[in-house]
Amino acid sequence: MNVNNIKHKSKFLSLVLRHNPGLINLDLDDNGWADVLELMEKSKIKKVHFTQEILDVVVETNNKQRFGYNDDKSKIRANQGHSVNIDIALDAVEPPMELYHGTATNNVASIREKGIDKRSRQHVHMSHERETATNVGSRHGKPQILVIDTEQMYLDGNKFYLSKNGVWLTEYIDPKYIK
Repeated sequence: MNVNNIKHKSKFLSLVLRHNPGLINLDLDDNGWADVLELMEKSKIKKVHFTQEILDVVVETNNKQRFGYNDDKSKIRANQGHSVNIDIALDAVEPPMELYHGTATNNVASIREKGIDKRSRQHVHMSHERETATNVGSRHGKPQILVIDTEQMYLDGNKFYLSKNGVWLTEYIDPKYIK
């Protein structure tokens, strides 16, 4: 399977597991899990064909580790980034002292005034690594990396979650926490 085909299937998987399962009438449970066999069958509606082996390659080679299986690989879900209402069932954890949020330079003035809102997603995403935040910001224009004082946010009662693929999540970042 070529790289373009893997990328196409990965984008399709992101679409149906994170944003629009209704596109193929896929059922997600309350925690965002989909039955693998149902996913493979219903994806054919949009002429996207998965075998277990192809699905394994997409899950294992996704550079952002966006997808995960349950223990017996009978269910699959996106690790974070959902715009559909699900509970990814993460426990709140104490964050490191600082995390990074990547955005486009043209968003910075608004962010400094209004903060960082989750918008259509369930959480604001942050990274422990500046490089990852730079890559995220680059997708939207010239990148700007914001340093977030997560230690103070945590002390002030804000909750943080760490997704299975290492993305830090929170509900909202008030401008006062942006360094």
